[in-house]
Amino acid sequence: MACTMETVAKIFKGVLVVELLGVFGAYFLFYKMNTSQNFRQTMSKKFPFILEVYYKSIEQSGMYGVRKQDQEK
Repeated sequence: MACTMETVAKIFKGVLVVELLGVFGAYFLFYKMNTSQNFRQTMSKKFPFILEVYYKSIEQSGMYGVRKQDQEK
């Protein structure tokens, strides 16, 4: 079974599309969590581990107080 260049190109394009969708999806999710406290509350009920990653990432970047603000409401 020999792989032609066309087959390799199709596989590469498929992998590239999947990676781009992943990057844009992660950006959209971060943007939504960063701008909407209601969305963060929804995430805490459905996917608490993703919210924990969000809190840790913004704390690593130097933004503190979001977790405390969410816990107060």
